[in-house]
Amino acid sequence: MTELIGAIAAFLTTASFLPQAIKTIKTRDTSGISFVMYLMFVVGVGFWLAYGVLLENHVIIIANVVTFILAGVVLAVKVKNS
Repeated sequence: MTELIGAIAAFLTTASFLPQAIKTIKTRDTSGISFVMYLMFVVGVGFWLAYGVLLENHVIIIANVVTFILAGVVLAVKVKNS
């Protein structure tokens, strides 16, 4: 049950970044996005990924790889637009 709850939480929080990433890729509009927030978030996700690797927890690893990529794309577009 614990793994199921973790997998559902990982899926939902990771999937929540998909709409923002798609919108940003399509429109290239990052005017409403905070650079500092996304920078801190991407670094934090990187640490969650490292934590998952250290624990050898595949749910944490997969969720954070996907989130890192999605949020990283948004951050990269923000930097390019600045």
